[in-house]
Amino acid sequence: MRAHLARVDAVLVQAVIAAALSFAHLHDVASAAGQDGWKAWAYPVSVDLLLVAAWRRLRSGDAKAAGWCWFLIALTASLGANVATAGLLDLDHVPAWLRILVAGWPAVAFLGGTLLVHSSPTTHDENSDAVGQEVPEDIEDQGDAPDPAPESPAPPAVESAPAPALPPVAIPAALVEHARKVAAEHHARTGTAIDTPTLRARLGVPPPMADAIAAQL
Repeated sequence: MRAHLARVDAVLVQAVIAAALSFAHLHDVASAAGQDGWKAWAYPVSVDLLLVAAWRRLRSGDAKAAGWCWFLIALTASLGANVATAGLLDLDHVPAWLRILVAGWPAVAFLGGTLLVHSSPTTHDENSDAVGQEVPEDIEDQGDAPDPAPESPAPPAVESAPAPALPPVAIPAALVEHARKVAAEHHARTGTAIDTPTLRARLGVPPPMADAIAAQL
């Protein structure tokens, strides 16, 4: 942790020293070019602000070409002042072209800062346009409602075939005689004729045979 803080502190100290030296060099060049007083101090401020604006545009990721262009212009102005004050330029006899550059720098810095800070690339978002458009109600309803399923033709009516006639049940004569005795006993005991369900229960025969026996009684 301490090593990390030491590296950060060293970087900050180095940045402060470099900024102060570049600031002083820009001031000296502006002063030598005839910009005395507070104007000489305003020149390095404008260069540093243009550098910061260009760096912020590069960090944002938008219009990197414009950001790099103005960053290189501001960096060239700063490096040019540093090199000029290193003994390559006689500050007592500044050439006319340098005076022209120094005098025109405020307009250039103002233009660059305005373009970098107060302008942003317009991006066309097709999805937002599509979302913003209103969908007609009839189209929206048609899109939400499922298509009606085609009606299937009704199957043809199938005529029910008549039930096959049951073959006649063969009844033994002895069973018929026994049924008569049972019917007579039931009549004598209850005073009413025996019905088919009671006869079938007493004889223990299936319903078709009980019906056939009851028909013969």
